[in-house]
Formats: sequence, structure tokens, C-alpha cells
Amino acid sequence: MRTPIRPFLIAKDDEGVVRITERATRFNSQNYPLVTSTLLPQTFKTAMAARAFAKENLGAKDGDFAVK
Repeated sequence: MRTPIRPFLIAKDDEGVVRITERATRFNSQNYPLVTSTLLPQTFKTAMAARAFAKENLGAKDGDFAVK
């Protein structure tokens, strides 16, 4: 069984600001995961601010986040 991809990735970009990438996973006919990633335009000063934004505006729950 495969470990599901967490739907939100929080990471610092090259400029040092924190960004959220929203990820959606679907599976092809051979049950291989296909992940679509969308970088959101909002920037944040901290990972906690990004996490709070995702919870309030994107419906994220605890455990939905990966940090890089």
C-alpha cells in the first residue's frame, strides 16, 4: 500500500519567503499515483502563518501538511 501524498506542502522559496503548494493526487489505471501541484500566489513570513492560512481558507486539517 502506498503512503498518500499530503495535500499541502509548505516550503521556503529562493527569496526566503514561505509559500504553500497545493497538491492533488489521482491514480491511473495501473494504480500509479499522478500528483498535480499548484503553487499558490500568497507569501508568508513564517510556516505557522502559512499553516493558519491553509486551515482558514483552504479547509486544511492537522496532518495535511508536509514541510520542506
